[in-house]
Amino acid sequence: MHYVWQHRLWLPGDLTTVDGEHVDVIDPGLHNTDAGPDFFNAKVRIGADMWAGNVEIHVRASDWLRHGHQNDSAYDTVILHVVETDDCRVARRDGGQIPQIVMSCARDFSRSYDEMVNNPASQLACAGELASLPQIYITDWLTALAFERLYTKADRIAELVERLGGDWREAIYVTFARALGFHTNSDAFERLALATPLSRLLRHQGAYETIEATLLGQAGLIPDVAAGTPEGDRAARLRAEHSFICAKYGLVPLRNPGWRMARMRPHNSPLRRISLLASLIAEGFALSHRIFSITGVDEARKLFHTRQGNLGDSSINTLVINVVVPVMYAYGRYLGDSGMEERAIDILQALPAEQNSVIRLFEAGGITCRDAFTGQALIELRRNYCEPRKCLYCRMGHRFLATKALRRHAAQ
Repeated sequence: MHYVWQHRLWLPGDLTTVDGEHVDVIDPGLHNTDAGPDFFNAKVRIGADMWAGNVEIHVRASDWLRHGHQNDSAYDTVILHVVETDDCRVARRDGGQIPQIVMSCARDFSRSYDEMVNNPASQLACAGELASLPQIYITDWLTALAFERLYTKADRIAELVERLGGDWREAIYVTFARALGFHTNSDAFERLALATPLSRLLRHQGAYETIEATLLGQAGLIPDVAAGTPEGDRAARLRAEHSFICAKYGLVPLRNPGWRMARMRPHNSPLRRISLLASLIAEGFALSHRIFSITGVDEARKLFHTRQGNLGDSSINTLVINVVVPVMYAYGRYLGDSGMEERAIDILQALPAEQNSVIRLFEAGGITCRDAFTGQALIELRRNYCEPRKCLYCRMGHRFLATKALRRHAAQ
């Protein structure tokens, strides 16, 4: 009923109070998800009078009494009571009777919603509906979602910069480390970077083994191998180097970093990713200043070419998507440089889409994903709308449901 009221999906025809007065809904108000009336700041004309205030919705009018609203000051500003079943009249604390209407909804509207969302999470709730949607609705919604995801990433970077005392280089380092986790170990990599400041590591620029030992020790990933073997002797050197650096800079190793190793391909293991991170730092971590002068996708990709990394094209593209683009956008926004913001978006649109289960799911449903800009939109849609089944908040889901409601209204 909240959804029907908010989006004006009640059955066609005049709305009238149970006393026969005409009701014209000028503004249904703002949906309230906290305590108090269901909709704030609504505007309705009842008869000849204009009313501004709050609206309360119940399945049965008697729910007003059952919920104790007649004794609650929060409901003194209710101007309209919307119900499905008119089984009593209600009043405010001062005894003033509240205008009441019966809102007619399509009989099987809730069934339409259930049909869409009550299916396995591995499927698209609207898979059977996508082909019927005009392309302009899909394009507009995906554009908004791509920016929504980019804003979220840029906001995260801005918060990191503030947390790190305005140091953009450190924030880029933490962002890059997080991206090296490739979703599976993102949180653990971010904790590692925050526990091991770049400024300390760069004091040992050129000393790859010292930087690697420090990162592995901080991560709790130096292997526990007995001495007397090449592997054991190397582990002992790494531990000794890490202990020295910790004592020198007061570093504290991570406790329970939460590394996930199961069913992971060797090239995606944290050990390999830490080697890449150590290599870039040993070479001076040029990423932290070169990133702001990037003008195109080829330059962006070259940032991640290093002797130790052995990254494939797909991994490099993912790092451009999750590091270069949001950092450039965040810095452009910080400087008020719209040109830098636009270059970040251009890079995203020039990159091929990531190949993952989310993209494949939508492509199977009929949505073509030609570039990383669209790919980011689909990931945002899947993670924040489809998986939590927020179909009512998705523009496509809303259109499907509204269209069904209107068709059933016509049939009735």
